[in-house]
Amino acid sequence: MTGHKLDRIDRRILELMQLDARLSVAEIAERVGLSATPCSRRIKRLEEEGFVARQVVILDQARIGLPMTVLVHISLEAQTQERLSSFERTISELPEVMECYLITGSTADYVLKVVVPDLDHYQQLLLNRLTSIDGVRSIISNFVLRQPINRTDYSLEHLV
Repeated sequence: MTGHKLDRIDRRILELMQLDARLSVAEIAERVGLSATPCSRRIKRLEEEGFVARQVVILDQARIGLPMTVLVHISLEAQTQERLSSFERTISELPEVMECYLITGSTADYVLKVVVPDLDHYQQLLLNRLTSIDGVRSIISNFVLRQPINRTDYSLEHLV
């Protein structure tokens, strides 16, 4: 992040873009009370300064045949930089792994968010791929029953 301070309009532009990346510049401009040209300049600046990492479409996980989410806690035999990097490279090649977090304060070193079509698919992933990763000491799988909160938009209130 650069030293540029966000004003109320910048924050509102980012809020709108988070909620619907398909909004046109004209629609955003109207909602924030600007004309299209200055709004477009602000959006370009926000993108150039790295506030917008990327724009994506969020698919319905169940509708595309991936209704099962598993939180996988993985402990490694050693926590050297080489071992961590190797693990992260290997995990990044698995399309079922949607998110990967290096964590502290737990018996696990990593938590993975994995999405799969069904239990059989997860079993194959676990037995054929995850357990064969060099340096993995233990794996604990937690199956998500329900996701009462699923936010994709960050609160920007702290940016005042």
